[in-house]
Amino acid sequence: MVAKLQAVRGMNDLLPADSPRWRGAEQRLQAVLARYGYEEIRLPLVEPTELFARTIGEVTDIVEKEMYTFQDRNGDSLTLRPEGTAGVVRAGIEHGLFQGQLLRLWYQGPMFRHERPQRGRYRQFHQIGAECFGSAEPELDAELIAMTAQFWRELGLSGLRLELNSLGSREARAAYRERLQAYFRDHQAALDADSLRRLDSNPLRILDSKNPDLAALIAAAPSLPEHLDADSRAHFERLCALLDALGVAYTVNPRLVRGLDYYGRTVFEWVTDALGAQGTVCAGGRYDTLVEQLGGRPTPAIGFALGLERLLDLLAASGIDPATPREIWYLVSAPGACRAQAMLLAQQLRAAADAPTVLLDHSAGNFGKQVQRADKAGARVALILGEDELAGGTITVRMLRAAVTTQETVPRDTIHATVTRLAAQERP
Repeated sequence: MVAKLQAVRGMNDLLPADSPRWRGAEQRLQAVLARYGYEEIRLPLVEPTELFARTIGEVTDIVEKEMYTFQDRNGDSLTLRPEGTAGVVRAGIEHGLFQGQLLRLWYQGPMFRHERPQRGRYRQFHQIGAECFGSAEPELDAELIAMTAQFWRELGLSGLRLELNSLGSREARAAYRERLQAYFRDHQAALDADSLRRLDSNPLRILDSKNPDLAALIAAAPSLPEHLDADSRAHFERLCALLDALGVAYTVNPRLVRGLDYYGRTVFEWVTDALGAQGTVCAGGRYDTLVEQLGGRPTPAIGFALGLERLLDLLAASGIDPATPREIWYLVSAPGACRAQAMLLAQQLRAAADAPTVLLDHSAGNFGKQVQRADKAGARVALILGEDELAGGTITVRMLRAAVTTQETVPRDTIHATVTRLAAQERP
């Protein structure tokens, strides 16, 4: 017996019934990005493994445990992208995009991490991300964070909370790292295996631990804001003042460090209590040294990524359907010459710039069964072309969603005007 083929665990099909919700949410987000001046960049799914080892950090769960890495036929180590920022920076350097001007880019698509699948956390997941290069000023941080707040207004979402922190300069983090190591070494017996592994290489990552047994120990650890350098403290204070002026509410979370090594200064997360353990919907921060780290000119930058699966789950939990309703017209016709004329009419209707979805019944069923299929397809209008209509150059327009079914037989060149008029009569 042949084994039943199924999708890879943690990599899910997006079925036609769900696609309109996804497309509606994506289009609304993209419209906001366009209003803020962001342009789309499309990136490969596969990158050199070294790109992620150098940017994300070798002592991270992503690089150590979660990347889909393989050798190609030339023996090169390649990786399915686990996140988008590194690829954007690589593309910017490769194509000379960082030329001193402010550069705003957005991307969208699947990412891949070999995690334990659960709600809101999949092995293939989808993100919309944005990156802005060329300014180290807190005004840019505030503008980008305000743009993410606009996302939620555009989608009609409420209840998301913004958490904010500053990781300071590289030098300030180095001093803080030493103090943090000393603190955790004094409590080494209480650390779990992951935290022990990170103690020497990256103790800040211990603060990001999700182990509830470590919560009290982490809460009592030295606080990063107390170790900020003067410039980073001024930058953060200015950012907070700007967000206050823009009416963007936030909470300063001194334990927020983010899971990627390239972040410095501003980091932020939008979180919700409506999705259980996977409560982070959108997150990002500054990475002012990353372009230089990968061989480009020093270029300050900030960005974020938004998880589409979690966003769609949150919209569903909030009772919000972002899909744009489709206007469907369904052509019902007799076989033979009527069917051929119906096909020509369908092509003419579809040619208009503001055309609805036009479906043509290709069955041999009678008019009644075809109209039933039109109703099942969600059509608002049935256009009926029988022998009488064919001979008279007319069409019967039947409105299927009215409280009382209405129909008229009219000249074919008046279809749009007739539908508009009959639709207006349906409104109270």
